[in-house]
Amino acid sequence: MSAWVLPDHIADVLPSEARHIEELRRSLLDTARGYGYELVMPPLLEHLESLLTGTGEALDLQTFKLVDQLSGRTLGLRADSTPQVARIDAHLLNRQGVARLSYCGPVVHTRIDRPLASREPLQFGAEIYGHAGLEADLEVIELAQACLRVTGVKGLQLDMADVRVIDAVLAPVVLTAAQETRIHAALNAKDVAELNVLARDLPPAVRRDLCALPRLFGDVAVLDEARQTLQASPELHAALDSLRWLASHAQNMTVSIDLADLRGYAYYTGMRFALFAQAGQGQSLELARGGRYDEVGAVFGRNRPAVGFSLDLKELVAAVAPRPLVAAIRAPWGMDASLRGAIADLRAQGHTVVCVLPGHEHEVDEFHCDRELVPDAARAGAWTVKNIQTEISQ
Repeated sequence: MSAWVLPDHIADVLPSEARHIEELRRSLLDTARGYGYELVMPPLLEHLESLLTGTGEALDLQTFKLVDQLSGRTLGLRADSTPQVARIDAHLLNRQGVARLSYCGPVVHTRIDRPLASREPLQFGAEIYGHAGLEADLEVIELAQACLRVTGVKGLQLDMADVRVIDAVLAPVVLTAAQETRIHAALNAKDVAELNVLARDLPPAVRRDLCALPRLFGDVAVLDEARQTLQASPELHAALDSLRWLASHAQNMTVSIDLADLRGYAYYTGMRFALFAQAGQGQSLELARGGRYDEVGAVFGRNRPAVGFSLDLKELVAAVAPRPLVAAIRAPWGMDASLRGAIADLRAQGHTVVCVLPGHEHEVDEFHCDRELVPDAARAGAWTVKNIQTEISQ
């Protein structure tokens, strides 16, 4: 095997895509800052027990492990940043009030969870700690929407669910962990035949509700159908009321509800959502996901309410239109003091100046050189910038 061949689902990011990713990263961080979110930068690796404590245990199979040659302890490369941010909120910030935190950095996965995915996503996220109300849920949804809008994504669809629905349905019975896992898998697959088999020994009302859940998806009217169909309970009504309130305040988005969607069930404690956009040929692409995970900080000794979302910038950049090339000034290469001074002044003013090395006049790919630095005909030893007509394709 050639030494330059990378592992499966690991790839270099070349200049055009890297430029686009970096521009998106800056836009997203600026958008989060505009909502009052403070940037944190957790380390890429930690002691394994810290990464996989509590909620992080679900990430065990996704986490690369290695041995620290300084201490001999096992380290892990983070597969998700949220447990780290929860640790920061619990132990380093230790605030009594609300903490709004954002982050952006690489995570590493041992395996992919869908075709064509990367094992090295560039994860951007934002989280609110310390507020249990729907106001925080709505703010996170609105921020996720704003982040996608700033990238140029249009036609967003908000898909919502709530894990408390299935909790309410199964509350009258005691199940083993294996039984719950099989039921959750059947619900996710909307496999009513399998649900009938799995629920055959359960009380009739529970079996009826389980088999009804797969058809409870669609627009907001699904919530009325669920209230009429499912066995009433305070937990169920609280979940349905929360979803209705959030749906009623979601602006400029199509809203759908899927009460059988249990992705991330072990992670979330309430509402969960995903934002989709049209990706061409009628296909819908999931670009951001999040929800409420109030138990995330418990293992760090501080069980605070928490809600947030995340997205992969590498996935996002493939779904949005390329941005135009950065305008630049083309300049000759030389050691003349006046030339070098003119170039330095232009760069200090914020201009991009590309010096053309001898023999390489046309090797500029990532900048649109629409101006040129040339000798000033009216002043000896001076330089001036003039517009040029140069077609440089992306």
